[in-house]
Amino acid sequence: MEHRRLGRSGFTVPVLSFGTGTFGGKGKLFAAWGSTDVAEATRLIDICLDAGVSMFDTADIYSAGASESILGAALKGKRDRAIISTKATFRFNDEPNNVGSSRFHLLKSVDEQLKRLQTDHIDLLQLHAYDAMTPPEEVLSTLDTLVRAGKVLYTGVSNFSAWHIMKALATADRYGYPRYVANQTYYSLIGREYEWELMPLGVEEGIGAVVWSPLGWGRLTGKIRRGTGIPKDSRLHDSAEFGPQVADELLFRVVDALDEVAQETGKTVPQIALNWLLQRPTVSTVVIGARNEEQLKQNLGAVGWNLTKEQVAKLDKASEVPLTYPYWHQRGTFLERNPAPV
Repeated sequence: MEHRRLGRSGFTVPVLSFGTGTFGGKGKLFAAWGSTDVAEATRLIDICLDAGVSMFDTADIYSAGASESILGAALKGKRDRAIISTKATFRFNDEPNNVGSSRFHLLKSVDEQLKRLQTDHIDLLQLHAYDAMTPPEEVLSTLDTLVRAGKVLYTGVSNFSAWHIMKALATADRYGYPRYVANQTYYSLIGREYEWELMPLGVEEGIGAVVWSPLGWGRLTGKIRRGTGIPKDSRLHDSAEFGPQVADELLFRVVDALDEVAQETGKTVPQIALNWLLQRPTVSTVVIGARNEEQLKQNLGAVGWNLTKEQVAKLDKASEVPLTYPYWHQRGTFLERNPAPV
């Protein structure tokens, strides 16, 4: 398994990591994702570790903490082989202060997460969303406290705008707090907005992409094509409202191109979609999910080979969408001094 640096840190992560949103199955969204118990989670984690996928991603709100608890139980006796990535910020319960990135919430959340995960430290803690109600000085000083205490090793964000990240980095640099090294971001062949501003920021500031939903919220599994509709067993029937929206024509155009490349390579549609991401600038790791052993092993086949330049170009062309301002202007008029990331 190839490893890459996480942003500009000295820490390396495998290019594929395993998402545990399917662990637990509590609530409408997570029940649609899956309901993996400790026994099945242990089996999936063992398969991952044997394949070199040693990074496991979760969050406090996944199944109301059950995902973290199941992950902690499944990693018992194997913690030294694993990298744990988790997230906090979203409302955890009805208590007034159990939400956001305040000092109160982050310190309380991390202590509870450590108990659920059965560990003494979190390798990568990411803020799950931007909290405009808490000053960045409070957020960054709290993360600094957690790092100094050894409870957290590296910090990152998720679902932030570029200016959110830059404001935080400026605060970190001003006071000497740890800089964010990871951005857990939505990025796929049918969702390339990450490239517009967050990717150039990642290049410039040394922030590695931890890609979530690399198969476009389950749309790039190869089961949805022109004229077929959504299969009866697809989780999209229950989860589409929670995720990114995609125009049908864009989806079908991308899947058509994926089918062509699949015929050329002998690989599956998901494997090709994942491999395309692994060749993009700033990508440190791609979070794959699986409800069962078969899905996991198929996704693991996305590494160990590379698409050709011609195949990448075919997929790039099929997935292009019109840019909004100011990106169309920047791309069209001043590439001489404002080049796109490579």
